Amino acid sequence: MIVVITGTNTDVGKTIATAALASAWQADGTAVRVAKPLQTGEPDGSGDANAVDRLTGVATHEYVRFPEPLAPNLSARRAGMQVPPLGEVCDWIRALDAEDGGRGVTLVEGAGGLLVRLADDYTIADIAAELDAPVVVVTSLGLGSLNAAELTVREATRRGVRVAGLIGGMLPAEPDLATRLNLEELPVVTGVNVWASIPAGSGALGRDAFARMAGALGVPAPPR
Repeated sequence: MIVVITGTNTDVGKTIATAALASAWQADGTAVRVAKPLQTGEPDGSGDANAVDRLTGVATHEYVRFPEPLAPNLSARRAGMQVPPLGEVCDWIRALDAEDGGRGVTLVEGAGGLLVRLADDYTIADIAAELDAPVVVVTSLGLGSLNAAELTVREATRRGVRVAGLIGGMLPAEPDLATRLNLEELPVVTGVNVWASIPAGSGALGRDAFARMAGALGVPAPPR
């Protein structure tokens, strides 16, 4: 099955959250792979898929990358490159998911937020809709996060995309008042449960320590 990971913005912790889900579900016996359709602004040998591989060891796959750290459509345009069409990207994801007969989980990490243009004519929301895949939204937790999370969930729902859960990215060791209250309020304003919050700094852990952290989050089983 396919699960799409998006965020309320860039730099909210999507990659670390993706790695945490991959690690937790793999530890429970689920075959997991991670797909990054479009990567921007990273030299060869680095990027989100590489970070997930370093933290978890799960199989990672990247389809295409563009040189500058911009929205994929803009990075491609400035480089004189073409973004693959929606159907081609979705076919690639389906093929990955079919490798074990669809019995495992394919986590698809987007770029930036829900409506960041991957190409001029589609976003990660369109990929989720085309694949009929549930979405997990990674959200910031500090001041301003409630608005961003509610807008993201509302727009996904408006497009017919099911939001299965929220994950808080980068929870400080000593959260301030806004963060503590936001964790309580996020399910209220979005109507979606917060699955877990990732401790800040988790991306710097070694693989074994990361696996222990992910296992302690208590995330639910993959949505069906």
